[in-house]
Amino acid sequence: MPVLSTDALTWRIGEVSIVDGVTVELHPGEFLGVIGPNGAGKTSLFNLISGLHPATSGRVHLAGRDITRLTPHARARAGLGRTFQSSSVFGSLSVRENVRLAVQARAGGSGSLWRRADSFREVARRADECLDTVGLLPRADVDARTLSHGEKRVLEIALLLAGEPAVMLLDEPMAGVASADVPALVEVIRQVSGGDRAVIMVEHHMHVILDLADRLAVMHHGALLACGTPDEVMADPVVQEAYLGEAL
Repeated sequence: MPVLSTDALTWRIGEVSIVDGVTVELHPGEFLGVIGPNGAGKTSLFNLISGLHPATSGRVHLAGRDITRLTPHARARAGLGRTFQSSSVFGSLSVRENVRLAVQARAGGSGSLWRRADSFREVARRADECLDTVGLLPRADVDARTLSHGEKRVLEIALLLAGEPAVMLLDEPMAGVASADVPALVEVIRQVSGGDRAVIMVEHHMHVILDLADRLAVMHHGALLACGTPDEVMADPVVQEAYLGEAL
């Protein structure tokens, strides 16, 4: 069973189709890269999958469950994690505090009003585990605002891990990252993908997406133009004409 699937997913504004009938499947442990020119509908597809925008028509299923009408929060709790193009962390909090909040949000429940947050030992342990996975544990006590942009991207991945997602949607994680920091970020993404966790990533850096992806989905004018292995997609003359030839 696919861990995530869309069925003719569509989003229209008036007569304009922003996302036009996209059907795609993602299996456990698979890494799907989504590419296409600017304005092709890649981020809009993410917005539909994550619930940020309501679909005009079509369905979204997560592990066989229809989540089409669930809120973004409910989808996150069901196992769907997402990052955005713009970095979003609490700069005035420490790196550890950022992740600890995400762990607490995942755990839910209500504790004593007078109990110190750092007394929740399991929360603290899980937060440090997430930071260790992405290599940020040595920076756990510094304010998040002092991190480089690349490190903030890594922190966002740690925040996703805190939510224990079955599927991670990464929207242009390399955007704005210094070229010298890209290889380290690629390795972090490689580290957290695979196993039972599946990843969909939108990315304009072709060398990055070709290095990481098991399959590529190419979007053009809101529709799915092609989907297959990187070799199949790169060899597709329609794809080359619509996107790759222009980009290369």
